[in-house]
Amino acid sequence: MNATSTARHMAWGSLAAETPIGPPPPAPDVPQPPSSPPIVVPPPPAGDPPPADPPFTDPGAPPPVADPPPAAVVLGRVHARRLREVYRSAGWPCCDAIEVDLLAAGLLERQRSAQGHETLRVSDSGIAHIASSLLVNRGALSAHEALVEQVAREMTRNGRIAWRGLGLRARLAPTQEGGKPRWCIARPDVFSIRNTSVEAYVQPVVHEVKVSRADLLGDLRKPDKRAAYLDLGGECWYVLGRDARGRPIAGPEEIPEGCGVLVQEGTRLVVARAATHRPVQRLPFGVWMALAKAQPVAGFDEQTQDLLTALA
Repeated sequence: MNATSTARHMAWGSLAAETPIGPPPPAPDVPQPPSSPPIVVPPPPAGDPPPADPPFTDPGAPPPVADPPPAAVVLGRVHARRLREVYRSAGWPCCDAIEVDLLAAGLLERQRSAQGHETLRVSDSGIAHIASSLLVNRGALSAHEALVEQVAREMTRNGRIAWRGLGLRARLAPTQEGGKPRWCIARPDVFSIRNTSVEAYVQPVVHEVKVSRADLLGDLRKPDKRAAYLDLGGECWYVLGRDARGRPIAGPEEIPEGCGVLVQEGTRLVVARAATHRPVQRLPFGVWMALAKAQPVAGFDEQTQDLLTALA
């Protein structure tokens, strides 16, 4: 290698040592994107509160329950019962607090005749309320009516005449000694007498059917109702249905003494405790009139039995 080549090699080495290794610079004719200006956050205005963390709210917590306004009318079973009574009757007003609640809720409407007599009419909202209340109670009512029918059929198979849903006038003891006796209208589920022509042998019996424990406990808190049943019949029986789990709604020890207890077991009625029998010499005339005007349960057919006897 001559001196000229040696000098060129040394100059190239020094130039390569000073030049950094990297991508080649862009061509001068390629436009460069403008750099974005830095984001400047303006300071908060004077007088604002210092920044703080947002309040913590539990999303799963239910909203607070607000009390109803003072003017709100809370309707219960007694209001639905009154609506049904007005719907079935001529609509004469009672002028009590229940009627005021129904008028304020718009379920009843007042009507005045040409003679100036004021009556009540169930409004369309009242009809809807009656329908909803009947829909809620339809399951319990159907079970109750089925058990009432079973008890009435059992009485007719035993040679008795049975009625359902009678309204009978009963006498209650006076509230104080020496006072006058009280009178009430009792409505036993099943009332039956023996099929006999001798009045002293009729042996009236009252059956009260219960398919709900709440209904039974409410009935047991009314001693006058039970006293009315005992005044009408020589025997008073409580017929107990079963709950959703198939258990009797009560035990015999929960029923007051003197009253019999029948427990439903499938298609049978089993005696859990016998009733105390009291002899009844004669029925009051008002009871006879109520029985004469009511339709008994269809039971034993003597003409059919005569045909079977002739064929035997």
